[in-house]
Amino acid sequence: MIKLVVTDREGQVLSVEAHAGISVMENIRELDNSVEAICGGLCACATCHVYIDPDWFPRLQSPAGEEQDLLQSLTGFNEARSRLSCQVEMSAELGGMALTIGPEE
Repeated sequence: MIKLVVTDREGQVLSVEAHAGISVMENIRELDNSVEAICGGLCACATCHVYIDPDWFPRLQSPAGEEQDLLQSLTGFNEARSRLSCQVEMSAELGGMALTIGPEE
């Protein structure tokens, strides 16, 4: 099993058992104080905004198209850390990745 280190909206740090082949959002949306994921992962709402730890961010593909547009519309956007968790597919290579749930907007 792959681990994710998630800091929720209340600042609690959780170790989460994640599954490869599905998005980070699908792995964390059932946690308390986590992402809302209103659109269900269609890259249409930005309610799954997370901040990826700076050590891990360069390992991800850059956000493109709709994701980039949605991210830039957020008041909490951080170019060096912001991603929509629905657009990051979990894999073994991302085991141990740390992220923080973005603010509600």
